[in-house]
Amino acid sequence: MSHGEHHRTDRIGWLRAAVLGANDGLISTSSLVVGFASAQAAPENILLAASAGLVAGAFSMAAGEYVSVSSQADAERADIAREKLELATEPAKERAELAAIYVGRGLTPNLAEQVADQLTAHDPLAAHSRDELGIFETMRARPLQAALSSAAAFAVGAALPLVLTAVVPARMLSPVVIGCSLVLLASLGGAAARLGGASVLTGAMRVTLWGAVAMACTAVVGTLFGTAL
Repeated sequence: MSHGEHHRTDRIGWLRAAVLGANDGLISTSSLVVGFASAQAAPENILLAASAGLVAGAFSMAAGEYVSVSSQADAERADIAREKLELATEPAKERAELAAIYVGRGLTPNLAEQVADQLTAHDPLAAHSRDELGIFETMRARPLQAALSSAAAFAVGAALPLVLTAVVPARMLSPVVIGCSLVLLASLGGAAARLGGASVLTGAMRVTLWGAVAMACTAVVGTLFGTAL
């Protein structure tokens, strides 16, 4: 009988990509804006830099995620193909391996052999993929999903500093961008922690801290270059 439980691991793939993308978009674009503003750049130049950062960052995130997750998917497919061949050529050995895995997890040898026999009769490749290779359906690599999630999330995260750059007066831009970005970073970190079942406060503080460090560093660099120029 099926049940209605929902597990957080079901969404770990897209959640990781989305959180990483949104945080990266917000931190990198906000830091870019703060750095240019600290260098006393013209408002139109700051807006241009933020827009270029959004587009470049979104495509960079998508490409990076796609390549990375594709490599993982290739490795998974290769392992599954090798396991399929071994099941076809050495079924007795593979059954023994499966039984040994269950013994290692605490089953008695007799029960482990019964479980191995029943799972092998039902779907041997699925059993070995899951229990021998550690490949679970909910955690399978999905390159396109990861790429699109990362790009979209980056764009959403970068939208806040971009909009603020367009509407906030230049003299107030840095403090407004910093304040709003830190609030949103805390919200994103807390939401991601909540979805993942972790401490909301810890998640919020972790993301906010690194965002503050990034913006502070770019502000210093912008101020130094602005003074030098």
